[in-house]
Amino acid sequence: MIGYVTLGTNDLKRAAAFYDEICKELGCGRMMESGTFIAWGKPDGGAGVGLTKPYDGNAATVGNGVMVAFQCASPEQVDRVYAKAMALGARDEGKAGPRGDDFYAGYFRDPDGNKLNAFWMKQG
Repeated sequence: MIGYVTLGTNDLKRAAAFYDEICKELGCGRMMESGTFIAWGKPDGGAGVGLTKPYDGNAATVGNGVMVAFQCASPEQVDRVYAKAMALGARDEGKAGPRGDDFYAGYFRDPDGNKLNAFWMKQG
């Protein structure tokens, strides 16, 4: 249902370096970019994520209660994404670990303060 999610940034170069590494771990790369926008994902491969400097020219701000979740293939991949995010300067919002029997997740904020999550959910 969701095609992509776009987050604001005030420093596209810094944010792009962060997302290049996170998305590489998730098996995708940049699929679209311009001077003020970059999108990561795979055409016809599920929802992607984009970063943009706001069109109105005002500063990008964080949405309170807004979060983007990256689906991982295993709890081990969640651990790798979370660890990579921390190494890239992300702020911890909840260490990677089990959240109930069938859900494993790690929560963090990107360099602009956007809240992200890497998760795995047992299928079936």
